[in-house]
Amino acid sequence: MFAVVRTGGKQYRVAAGDKIVVDKIDGEAGASVTLGDVLVAGEGAELRSTDGLTVAAEIIAQAKGEKVIVFKKRRRHNYRRRNGHRQQHTILKITSIGA
Repeated sequence: MFAVVRTGGKQYRVAAGDKIVVDKIDGEAGASVTLGDVLVAGEGAELRSTDGLTVAAEIIAQAKGEKVIVFKKRRRHNYRRRNGHRQQHTILKITSIGA
């Protein structure tokens, strides 16, 4: 069985046992979270109703993504700025899909 869930403004297709990387969700490693915004659920080509359907997941780790370099320049004005940024991520393991 699979489901499409929305978290952090993005959509993810998940099944039981999958590991996904999402934007930061509060919680410690080992804690359980419930993703309630289920858009589509089904098995194979058949779809189910998503009324009251939730996806249970376990937080594996809180991590940081790869460094992104932000470089600003205005030509002929001796203006250069270099900044780095690492986005916070949460690694989830999907435990079950169901009510």
